Amino acid sequence: MKQLTFKERQIMTKAFAQRYQQATKKQKTLILNQFCSSTGYARAYASFLLHNWGRKVKLTIKGVRTIYEFGTSKKKRTKRYRPRLYDERVDKVLKQLWYIADGICGKRLAQFIRDTLHTLERFEEITVDYETRSKLLTISPATIDRHMASERKKSQLKGRSTTKPGTLLKHQIPIRTFSQWDEKKPGFVEIDLVSHEGGFFEGDNIYTLDVTDICTTWTETRAIKNKAQRWTFDALQHIITNLPFTLLGIDSDNGSEFINYHLLRYCLQHKLTFTRSREYRKNDNCFVEQKNFSIVRRTVGYYRYDTDEELQLLNNIYDILRLYTNFFLPTMRLKEKSRIGSKVKRLYDKPITPFKRVLQHPTVSKVVKKKLKYLYQTLNPAQLKRDLIKLQNRLFSIAESKSKYIDRKQKHFLSLPIDEHYAYLPFGSLTDHVHQDI
Repeated sequence: MKQLTFKERQIMTKAFAQRYQQATKKQKTLILNQFCSSTGYARAYASFLLHNWGRKVKLTIKGVRTIYEFGTSKKKRTKRYRPRLYDERVDKVLKQLWYIADGICGKRLAQFIRDTLHTLERFEEITVDYETRSKLLTISPATIDRHMASERKKSQLKGRSTTKPGTLLKHQIPIRTFSQWDEKKPGFVEIDLVSHEGGFFEGDNIYTLDVTDICTTWTETRAIKNKAQRWTFDALQHIITNLPFTLLGIDSDNGSEFINYHLLRYCLQHKLTFTRSREYRKNDNCFVEQKNFSIVRRTVGYYRYDTDEELQLLNNIYDILRLYTNFFLPTMRLKEKSRIGSKVKRLYDKPITPFKRVLQHPTVSKVVKKKLKYLYQTLNPAQLKRDLIKLQNRLFSIAESKSKYIDRKQKHFLSLPIDEHYAYLPFGSLTDHVHQDI
């Protein structure tokens, strides 16, 4: 028997189906026998096909539940194209803003654009037309993340802990409990030291004291010669004078640089709550531990710093960094965490800068708020970023010149050489993305 083509089988099925659906039971048997012998179909499939020809049937095809209509010609699905809303002009300015904002995530960057775009325009750092400006002010965080996905593929390196346990004095300092702390009030801070040994643990090296307020996420950093109690305490006092609110409590890890009579005596004299975290529980200091990377490591990398010149450069960097991060980089605080089975659901508040958190809090004096507002009006985030990277390049060149065998993996992506004209680009001199007027 001659083998029929698919088109011929379709024509034959249509003719037989019209007779089959109107026939009696005995007639259906004869029609089905004739149809199977003509087409070569199996009897069960032939019966199903003739019965459902021209009808819509629910089927599961390759695991997908769908509605299929027998007897209709299959049309090619035409792909619908939507006009592109965010064009190359938006991409160009968006990347520029992302570089200025230190490569933060889409949720924070969206808030950064809404807060800072007018400031950058006022300082003539960015020039955009009305249409592009309106698109940037309404772009969603998810869209930002999609457009910036290719820029995020950068390698990162985790460091090591250099915390050494303190003395028996730690038993006199209580472990922090949340009943002792009012985290809805600024002034309760977490403190920690970040080591800059560069993978070489011999001799003294510079450390960074990191202080983070839990309520406002305001962060201050200061470099010290080594982790001796004297330098740690001096740096802490310097940071306290820069805080825009009164210090109320200190929470540290169990390192000997914090667990000492010097700091304990200071806290008792000034009536400060002094607590410590549990041993081997970094999550107890989660706020400052997160800033150790997002602020300190992202800025100065993982090189070894141990000279007076590097100490001075680090503190010059931190003097600019405190203005850049606290006034212009939005942060998100965890509002609620719930467990549903094996999944943990986290709910965060709206991204907002530490500067605005301080302004919104009723316990901060009006005089301090007025000074902060005046200081904010004088700051240019793009210029701060350029100044930061100029100092970074000097710091990294000194660190590299001290050793010929620095592991390439230790180079952080912020340590790439950058042209001074495009110094706010932390990931290299990507001049294609920079506006020509800058």
